[in-house]
Amino acid sequence: MKKIFLSAVIALTTFAALAQTVDTRKKINVSGMAEQEVTPDEIYVGISLKEYLKDNKKRVSIEELESQLQKAVIKAGIANEDFMINNISSYTNYWEKKKDPTFLASKQYSIKVTNLNNLNDILASVDPKGIAYTNIDRYAYSKENEMKKDLKIKALRQAKEKATYLVEAIGERLGSALEIQDSENTTYPQPIYRNQMMKAESADMAMPNIDFKKIKITAQINAVFEIK
Repeated sequence: MKKIFLSAVIALTTFAALAQTVDTRKKINVSGMAEQEVTPDEIYVGISLKEYLKDNKKRVSIEELESQLQKAVIKAGIANEDFMINNISSYTNYWEKKKDPTFLASKQYSIKVTNLNNLNDILASVDPKGIAYTNIDRYAYSKENEMKKDLKIKALRQAKEKATYLVEAIGERLGSALEIQDSENTTYPQPIYRNQMMKAESADMAMPNIDFKKIKITAQINAVFEIK
């Protein structure tokens, strides 16, 4: 009997404690959003080089084509870390390659540029018959993080402004913020151009006309304010 009575007392005490922790403050939950469109200033371009037979006899090697590309990249002022090899397709064993003398090795590269005019100059310096294709891998905005900070501040201020006029509309006064949550979303639309992968055909080859849609950087803040 004593055990039952003690259990009942503990249950009542626990319930009372929980009841005391219930937040009875009047609150308002609002959200604010800020966004801005920017033009990408970091463009990652894929370039594929491939050996070919000159006059159907002499092989133009991948080493020769790569040397042309490297010299053009250096001349264009591209930093070493912005010029990378993505993939290699070639025999690594001399004797295996001897078994198939018609095999043509290829390499894929990635170059980060800030101006597509630089890329056109680079491609113009490489044997066009050795360029299998070019394509846009991805693109970004270099100051995105800084912009996100500013947008989050604007979004929070918008949320507070919204909460203020809504609360004042019912004759109340806005109190302090009880909770702030942020979410972000950056949209990277695909660039619009004539061909996804362009094959080299002439010495005056250039990247296709590209219409880069702007990147939309968005910040959304959800906030809970107390109503006085």
